[in-house]
Amino acid sequence: MIKIENLSRFFRTGEIETSALHHVNFSIEDGEFVAIMGPSGCGKTTLLNILGLLDSPSQGTYLFDGEEVGQLKESQRTEKRKGKIGFVFQSFNLVDALSVYQNVEIPLIYLNIRPAERKQRVDEILERLKMSHRRDHLPRQLSGGQQQRIAIARAVVAKPRLILADEPTGNLDSRNGAEVMQLLTELNQEGTTVVMVTHSPNNAEYAHRVINLFDGQIITETQTEANGNVFFT
Repeated sequence: MIKIENLSRFFRTGEIETSALHHVNFSIEDGEFVAIMGPSGCGKTTLLNILGLLDSPSQGTYLFDGEEVGQLKESQRTEKRKGKIGFVFQSFNLVDALSVYQNVEIPLIYLNIRPAERKQRVDEILERLKMSHRRDHLPRQLSGGQQQRIAIARAVVAKPRLILADEPTGNLDSRNGAEVMQLLTELNQEGTTVVMVTHSPNNAEYAHRVINLFDGQIITETQTEANGNVFFT
């Protein structure tokens, strides 16, 4: 699915150039669950943004399903990620003025899905996450764990092949964090590829493979014994 070759990302402020990623190489297969770890400032989020077509590399190549996408224009990147890539953020990024139902519906509107099918898909994912009873609530009326469930519902309602999660349990207590990780595991077991940035060694244990970054470079890649039979309850 993903192949990164000799990828670098530089940021320039005036005459100062900062290297966020430096000659990074790796690949991710369809159906993998990969965790990206490393200290703050090592380039994890920059890498995730490039994988999600929110940013472009300064050098190197990014192949998605065999197609070079790293140097696409912003409008082309937007079209390419529609319906293919779902995002889960640490801060939830829900729209405060919209209900739970409307927040989850947003990706389907962008994809021009017909209203009847949108309703069916939103109803199905809210039922699966046991959040149907909150469909008319606003985000501020939900707990942190409930908000993250809705954020995941929004990420997967369009049935993307790839989910990118940036510290998905960072604002949650241990119980709600475990539930989020269980849900990501279940989605992965159903065939969705998951790439997750995390500081948590416990969260990394859910992944099949851990990529460790330091100063913008990969220093190790480790296979893990992923929790193979974890289900959301």
